Amino acid sequence: MTQPELAAAPAMRFPLVAVDIGNTRLKLGLWPRPPQLAQGHPAPEPVEPLSLSPGDWDVLARWIEQHVPPGTPWHLASVQRHYLADLVHFLGQRRSQDPVLLLNHELLPLPVRLPKPDHVGIDRLLTALAAWALRSGDEPLVVVDLGTAVTVDYISARGEFCGGAILPGVAMSAQALEHFTDLLPLVPMDQLDQPPPALGTDTVSAIRSGLYWGVVGAVRELASRLAPRGAHPQLVLTGGAAPAVARLLDPQARCEPHLSLLGVALAARHWCEKNCGEP
Repeated sequence: MTQPELAAAPAMRFPLVAVDIGNTRLKLGLWPRPPQLAQGHPAPEPVEPLSLSPGDWDVLARWIEQHVPPGTPWHLASVQRHYLADLVHFLGQRRSQDPVLLLNHELLPLPVRLPKPDHVGIDRLLTALAAWALRSGDEPLVVVDLGTAVTVDYISARGEFCGGAILPGVAMSAQALEHFTDLLPLVPMDQLDQPPPALGTDTVSAIRSGLYWGVVGAVRELASRLAPRGAHPQLVLTGGAAPAVARLLDPQARCEPHLSLLGVALAARHWCEKNCGEP
């Protein structure tokens, strides 16, 4: 299966399957129709969102059979080339009638004020696009994605992606501590709904405290420094630990679990409205 060129964007139509291919997980969701946004209301969510490990093709095949009509376009956003190739091969074998479109920054209605927009992770741009569409008021945004890596990005009051910072996620940092030391153990960091005590009383609890609160402190510091002096950006978080971290950073922070998938659907809606006159 070959990826369509940008000119082949008839694949930009609904219903569609949105896919965010990350470094450890594949996140998918079906959008039967263009998402409708209303200020003060919860963000629209895809139908039957699915998160799976790369290679869980049996799980994906069952999900497709239950939810995806034949001929439905697949819109792929990827920061992991091997997983992308595996998924495209799977679709070519199982769903050869489905158009496949690989998203890049040129298909997103988001100005990127950086020297090399094509070098920015598409996941960062999609979460920024969705967060901007959900904003209330006229303030700029700081968007935080707590994934395998943690990204903290700034979107100006004019809706421009201005860049940000990238740091290791807590699980990645835990693996690095175990790998590069002799006596420190690998501490699982997948259960972060409840913040650990800051005062560790043994090696494991000290590692858990350092990794968790280190990320919280880094996000807090970056959020305060990314915006120009005098600006008061809204804070939007996504990722598994977002609700717990948001409570520690700002009571007004917004948490949204499917920002990247919403960004895919918003890009398709924009293209349809611009080129077809209707979604």
